[in-house]
Amino acid sequence: MAQAAFFDLDKTILAKSSSFAFARPFYREGLIGRTDVVKSAYAQFVFLASGADHDQMESMRDYMSALVTGWEVEKVKTIVDETLDEIVDPMVYEEAVELIDEHRRAGRDIIIISSSGTEVVEPIGARLGADVAIGTQVAIEDGRYTGDILFYAYGPGKADAMRSLAEERGYDLSECYAYSDSSTDLPMLEAVGHPIAVNPDSSLRATALERDWPIRDFARPVDMSRTIERKQAVAAGAGVALGAAALGLAWYARRRGLRA
Repeated sequence: MAQAAFFDLDKTILAKSSSFAFARPFYREGLIGRTDVVKSAYAQFVFLASGADHDQMESMRDYMSALVTGWEVEKVKTIVDETLDEIVDPMVYEEAVELIDEHRRAGRDIIIISSSGTEVVEPIGARLGADVAIGTQVAIEDGRYTGDILFYAYGPGKADAMRSLAEERGYDLSECYAYSDSSTDLPMLEAVGHPIAVNPDSSLRATALERDWPIRDFARPVDMSRTIERKQAVAAGAGVALGAAALGLAWYARRRGLRA
């Protein structure tokens, strides 16, 4: 059967929170105010210092839901596309890029699944050459976000998405790999036969030691263009946004009991 390597994004592939990293360009384009920039900076500090626990993740969900309500979807996509290089490239872990390449050469699909919004996760996944990128999905009406979260890519939700992908793509999860830094991703790690803790928070580190899971500590954030051939990433990524969008639409629809 086919195999896959599932990657969390923040503090696993990226050295920072992908969502909060875009606070300044969002501010420059008038989507958020100074207070939100300060909140984002503080949240980034807390996230880097100790990770996010369940209560913080739920608070983040509510905050982000209220924040994006009314935003124009195309404007967000344009901002992310235009600022992706300056924001994301310097904070990609070289070790993660090398690991992705190892899995790719072994014939495994690369799946990125993150609680950040899909408009942020998909272009990053494309740049990394992922086969599928799944992020939190917010409902859209008339080209604007409503604030209603259709799917929160967090906790058990990640494991549900992984099982759905396994069914659709024929993955044997017992032979698949999963990488994450957070104890909130235990369902994701427990869903596969090869769980690996990356830069784990204290709780996940304790669990990994108790269960004899491998622990990897990444410490070399670099410019992605130094470690990935740009042409290869673009070629591989050309299908990820469309593929993820098509898969995501059907998958989100099933979760909501809607028609795709």
